[in-house]
Amino acid sequence: MKRNAFLTVAAVSALALAFASCGKKEPAAAGGSSSSSAGSAAPEKITLKVWESLQGPDEFIKKAGEAYTKQHPNVTIEFVNVELGDASGQIALDGPAGVGPDLFAAPHDKLGELVTGGHVLPTVNADSVKKSVLGACSQALTYEGTMYGYPVSAETYALFYNKALISESDVPKSWDQLSIWVKDFNAKNKGKYGFVMDVGNGYYTIIFTTEKGNRLFGSTGTDTSTSYLNTTAAVEGMKFFQSLRKVLDVSADDLTTATCDAAFQSGNAAMHITGLWNVRPFEDAGIDFGVAPLPSLPGESTPSASFSGTRSMQVSAYSEHPAEAADFAKFLLTPEMQQLRFDLTGAMPSIDTPVSSKYISGFLKQLDYAFPMPSIPEMGAFWDTMGNTSKNIWNGADVKAELDACDAAIIKK
Repeated sequence: MKRNAFLTVAAVSALALAFASCGKKEPAAAGGSSSSSAGSAAPEKITLKVWESLQGPDEFIKKAGEAYTKQHPNVTIEFVNVELGDASGQIALDGPAGVGPDLFAAPHDKLGELVTGGHVLPTVNADSVKKSVLGACSQALTYEGTMYGYPVSAETYALFYNKALISESDVPKSWDQLSIWVKDFNAKNKGKYGFVMDVGNGYYTIIFTTEKGNRLFGSTGTDTSTSYLNTTAAVEGMKFFQSLRKVLDVSADDLTTATCDAAFQSGNAAMHITGLWNVRPFEDAGIDFGVAPLPSLPGESTPSASFSGTRSMQVSAYSEHPAEAADFAKFLLTPEMQQLRFDLTGAMPSIDTPVSSKYISGFLKQLDYAFPMPSIPEMGAFWDTMGNTSKNIWNGADVKAELDACDAAIIKK
């Protein structure tokens, strides 16, 4: 009797385990969609929510999503507009609340903040991904020895010039030459500008702090003993930046990215510092333009150092479908998808694949002198602080005092 009871209990237990096993969803391996353990059952229907920006990246995600769904009919890609600059802050709120994305775009300089906040997951099959992308991109997405995310584009900025206003042979090779040319141009062309740039954006003004190899947070981009923004080289470079006010006598508040883009796009500026993302708008406006490396700083003979950036797709740590999100992110790195992204956004591919563009050579030349934006958490304090510092310096404030205060605010001294 006891033996029969034991067998009955064992049978019931086995049956329960069998049902539990059938009902349990096994995690999908990266590279394929999840499916039931019973081969005849249809794969689970999944919707992946993806955050991206408007004006190109949105169309890329939509078209890439359609292509992915053709290969994986059980997976639907839902685009949600969250701009690149907002995503890192919003994931900290929406992720824990259960209303965040499965995958979202983020600039690599936010990586430290995202990792330390526990918001993103490491790259799946990182060694394989590293082999498929540009070395600078995989390096940019590595934090404390671990890779996070999937790089979808590389970027830097360069000197755009309007061929109707300046000939290619006259494009300045140095900032001193630029200053002289702009002064002469302005005198002869009332209502137009020889040169414009966003003077209140640290993304661009960092250029002037890089004399003699000086780099934000040091050569490794990880030295937080100082920001290196108030070194002798940085101070001298920002004094030269301030001197450009003589040939571009416009307040910092009126030299934003939007106003500078508009000036070049309307044919009212001969030169402008911007990136590949503006190629299509300028072409659509009918501007005949070229792209050259940045001018060299005083006393130097090579193009000024610019920030290089890597735009990544990050898998949310709060996603219920992390394997599928990672697989879609890897799909975006294929040559076909990288060509599609270039066609839609003008962004440089993150993989070694040829693209056709008469402007790409200027950016590639500049990339030789670019350095990755640091990705340590302290970068979160850099943007607003350096932006305001740059504005103040442009508007006439004491350079050394401003940079000392900037350093103290970033390093929290």
